[in-house]
Amino acid sequence: MEQNFREKIYTLTAQIPAGKVATYGQLALLAGSPRASRIAGAAMYRAPAGLPCHRVVYASGRLSPPDVFGPGIQRALLEQEGVPFLPDGRVDLAACLWRGTE
Repeated sequence: MEQNFREKIYTLTAQIPAGKVATYGQLALLAGSPRASRIAGAAMYRAPAGLPCHRVVYASGRLSPPDVFGPGIQRALLEQEGVPFLPDGRVDLAACLWRGTE
C-alpha cells in the first residue's frame, strides 16, 4: 500500500466530525483512488491511535465486524455521537453521511 494514499486516508478520517460517518469507498475517492475501498479498509486496520476510525462504515451502512472494535463498541461510539441507525442495524447514511466538504 502506498504510504501517501494511507496518509490521505488518515487525514480525511481525522476530518469526519462527530455525528457523521464516511464510507471506505468515499474515502478512497476523496483520496484520489476511487476503486481502492479495500485498500482504504486496510489502511484503517493500521490506523494510528486517536483517529476516529469508528466513523468509517461500509457503503451499505454496515458496521465493521465485531472483532475490529469489540462486540457492540463501534455502534455504541456512534450512538453516543448521535448517529442514527436503521431498524436492521445499519447506519442511516441518508441522515449522517459526511460530504467531505463540511
